[in-house]
Amino acid sequence: DSGAPPRYALRAIATRPRAEAEGLATALAARGIDTIIEPMLEIRCFAGPPPDIAGVRAVLCTSANGVRAFARACPERAVPLFAVGEATAARAHAEGFAHVESAGGAVGDLARLVVERLDPRAGRLLHCTGNAVAGNLAGELGAAGFSVERAVLYEARPAAALSRTTAAALAAGCIDVALFFSPRTAAIFVRLAAAAGLAAAMRRVAAISISAAADAALTPLIFGERHIARRPDQAGILAALDPMIAARCGR
Repeated sequence: DSGAPPRYALRAIATRPRAEAEGLATALAARGIDTIIEPMLEIRCFAGPPPDIAGVRAVLCTSANGVRAFARACPERAVPLFAVGEATAARAHAEGFAHVESAGGAVGDLARLVVERLDPRAGRLLHCTGNAVAGNLAGELGAAGFSVERAVLYEARPAAALSRTTAAALAAGCIDVALFFSPRTAAIFVRLAAAAGLAAAMRRVAAISISAAADAALTPLIFGERHIARRPDQAGILAALDPMIAARCGR
């Protein structure tokens, strides 16, 4: 016995944008979970001049997509980068940023880390975002005396419909769990599932959300179970899955 989990103890839907969902699917496979990647958002970087970083004390990224978009738009890698969580920080390291700090949590945690580490008189902050932004990072930091400029570097386009593969799997009762990493993607999934006539199928699905806000967006649908990760990151989502795997495998 190698101690490895049995293959495909569960089947999951990953609703993250594709780049993040592929890494998530690898982590799930190691736990014996088969994954359908069903992105609720398509990420498209904007073309245009790079953001002006003259006088910027630090770059703030509240998602891995923000890191990717900034790295694509600007060759600068020496500017300190503050990341909302470990996955965003890992992306920054992978893109070659020399000075990366992780708040290890949510937007409020990032604001507190910046206040703790930086002097508001040292220069402005650049928040790299998409066309839609969650939380009020600029407001929290502004209240602490910081000057925050938002650089909109990409757009996140909502999916128009569930794929045939996902719709068929849900209708057949072949999905055990659906994973949600933001309120926006959760809300899009709710809308598309209802439009596809799959509301009743959700009663056979457990939902795991990264935050209370993401979980609240699922309220219009009745899931078999709803859970909120104890930590607002991928590790928290995976930890929330472990009891389900143990129950399915009889461990």
